[in-house]
Amino acid sequence: RSLFLSDKDRSAFLVNLLSNITALMRDKTGMQHMENYHQFCRLLGRLKANYQLSELVKAPVYTEWLGLCKEFTRESFQNWHETRNSVHYLLALFGRLVAAVPYVRNDGKSERALEEAVVQVVESYLDSMLSSVGEVVNSGYDDPLDDAGGLLGLLEQMERLPVICRYKYTQVGQILLDRFDPIMATYQTAIASASTVNMSSQDREKLEVLEGQLSWLVYVIGSVVGGHSWSTSHLDDGEETIDAGLSRRVFQCVQLVDFRCCQTRGAGRCRVSLESAFLFYFQNFRRVYMFMWEQSSVSASKLDAAPTTKQKVYKRMFECMAMGDHTAVANLIVTKVGNNLKYWPEDEDVVSKTLELFYDMASGYSSSKLLLTLDTVKYLMMNHTDQHFPFLSVPSNVRHRTLFHATLTRLMFSSTAEDMPLPFETFIEPICNTLGQLGQLNQQELRQENVKPALIGVLRDLRGIAQSLHNRRTYLMLFDCLFPSHFPLLVRAAEVWHADPAVTTSLLKFLHEFVYNKANRVNFEQSSPNGILLFRTTSATVCAYGNNSLAFHAQQQVPENEAYKLKYKGYSLALDVLVAALSGNYVCFGVFQLYQDPALDQALDVALRMSLSINLEDVMAYPKLSNSYFSFLEVLFRSHISVVLKLNTDTLMQILNAVHEGLQSSDAPLSSICATTVDHLATFYFNNAGKPKDEARSLTEHLSRQPGLFDSLTSTLFNLLLFGSASNHWAVMRPMLSLMLASERSFIVYKEGLMATQSSDNQRLLGDEFDKLLKDVVKSLESQNRDRFTQRLTAFRVAARAFLTL
Repeated sequence: RSLFLSDKDRSAFLVNLLSNITALMRDKTGMQHMENYHQFCRLLGRLKANYQLSELVKAPVYTEWLGLCKEFTRESFQNWHETRNSVHYLLALFGRLVAAVPYVRNDGKSERALEEAVVQVVESYLDSMLSSVGEVVNSGYDDPLDDAGGLLGLLEQMERLPVICRYKYTQVGQILLDRFDPIMATYQTAIASASTVNMSSQDREKLEVLEGQLSWLVYVIGSVVGGHSWSTSHLDDGEETIDAGLSRRVFQCVQLVDFRCCQTRGAGRCRVSLESAFLFYFQNFRRVYMFMWEQSSVSASKLDAAPTTKQKVYKRMFECMAMGDHTAVANLIVTKVGNNLKYWPEDEDVVSKTLELFYDMASGYSSSKLLLTLDTVKYLMMNHTDQHFPFLSVPSNVRHRTLFHATLTRLMFSSTAEDMPLPFETFIEPICNTLGQLGQLNQQELRQENVKPALIGVLRDLRGIAQSLHNRRTYLMLFDCLFPSHFPLLVRAAEVWHADPAVTTSLLKFLHEFVYNKANRVNFEQSSPNGILLFRTTSATVCAYGNNSLAFHAQQQVPENEAYKLKYKGYSLALDVLVAALSGNYVCFGVFQLYQDPALDQALDVALRMSLSINLEDVMAYPKLSNSYFSFLEVLFRSHISVVLKLNTDTLMQILNAVHEGLQSSDAPLSSICATTVDHLATFYFNNAGKPKDEARSLTEHLSRQPGLFDSLTSTLFNLLLFGSASNHWAVMRPMLSLMLASERSFIVYKEGLMATQSSDNQRLLGDEFDKLLKDVVKSLESQNRDRFTQRLTAFRVAARAFLTL
């Protein structure tokens, strides 16, 4: 709006713009060039974003423009194989027009024109997409339903459809039914007559076309059902009955496809796109109507309360669906989940989407209670092995084992201990049996390649279980099952497979999850030695991996393009494990020195050697590595600074130079971690300088060899404060007080250097601001004094930036 002097000029520009767009669409000028066409679609999609519908309606050419937009969009749908990357811009245009209708007071004529245009656009979209399936099969075009053919574009289109379709939902719903019913009837007939053994190419092609068309319809129905609104203004529109009619067709199609798949033991599976469409529909159905399952379960306890409007709509929805109540529908979905895991083991995409659906269904409190009543879920809990679900033994699905077991564990512990569907020991028994078999192998046998899949699988399973333990009771159940009999296997696996990233990643990720004290779940009795024993095992595992890996990489050079995968990822995970263990607050680390137990010193030594073996350029190049690296240094300076100060000065300066570099990172959380590390060092020096402590004397000696250390840190922090981004200035201010108190000279040097770069007037202003900053500064690092000084630094930053010159 700031480009125009007045609203009149802006309106004149809009009229001129619409007139020229209308002329371009009428004459089709330059539309034969796809780049022109694509940019023109982007222009149409952006038009409503910059102008209100009320402004568009007032334009003299609005009616003609809308009609030409409709025809242009329909033609674009018909030429789908050339325009599929641009179609979502056109859908966005109509979606924005429709969304603005309630806020526009018009003459009715323009609204009727928009209604007619929307219905025709949706109908054309459906017909074009349905006809595209045959063209793909016969002509070899890239299929929009496949990843290679532009699945992301399809999902973008699905995001735009709900608003458009629900604008005239009665008419659009009927269009969908008119398309769905005959295709479904033809599909039923084709399945009944088709043989899975000796199917002719003609029959196979016919089924492929029908399943592709059903895929499009199920995707659209899922998108539209997912657009249902529970806002009060829409509850009385009766749209839930249309949702019910469409949903009934989808569930009937699911039952038909599943019956054939189960009857043929997987030989009669449908095409992948139809399975993906079913899962897309289930996710949208779950998001809209599973939300109400929870609402209903809460309200059902209020026996005297009359049903709310939402509950009436919800009940009417399931009555019109005629597929049973919400429990029966949930059972249909979960049965589909189980069949997918059973009969689609090799298709990672189907397995992944199925497990995501299952996890999302288990995430709600009431919905998880509901799932626990279903026989299919109980079957999954009692038979979560590859004998019953072959996808667990497929190498490409190994990462999905974690989500599968996390979901089952989450469901199991969503009930009380008395109501658990089966004892936890029974649930984890197959995993413990595998661990026991692996533990009985000697080093040579454990090193065999055929052992690796079982080892990786069981570690992935355990990690999934550990992820879903959120309190002390559930954590101790897993701890008691694993400790101490199965933990020596972790150390041996780290020794044997230290050079194999597939094994070490699974091992270290599980160990990190197991020692991570989230929600204070790792909480042993005061008289229990388990915290110390857990850390000793953690230390032994990390040392076994670290020592062997360092020795291996010292002898064998890693290709630069695979450095992260083969080397740095393992180092990063090992550091994460130690950070979680050192920060868990369930170990009294003084015990190790008191009883001369080397576990702590060995772990810190290995971690430091791994950290120092990484080039600083590589540290900063890989975000996950840099986060692990600097998080470890922060814990080291916070709780084990004596270990750092025992290092020689060159090594200590290598570490602090890395911290200095991280301090200047554009990544705000990383910079904050480094600032905290600096604060630990400066605080220690301020609190212990001159005291008869070995650590204090060591730090003083280091500083005497590197007298400019605090000067450079102070300069960097003040420069970040005054000239850096505002997003992280609060974090970098944290160590400033401790640095100034630890080395007043460094602050004076910076102050004099900064003032020397300014004009005489600015020097006077800057001197006044420094005086305000230092007024009544107390030489204390108590929290109250820190906070007060930080507030003054904020005021200093604002005031100084107003006149400072670079």
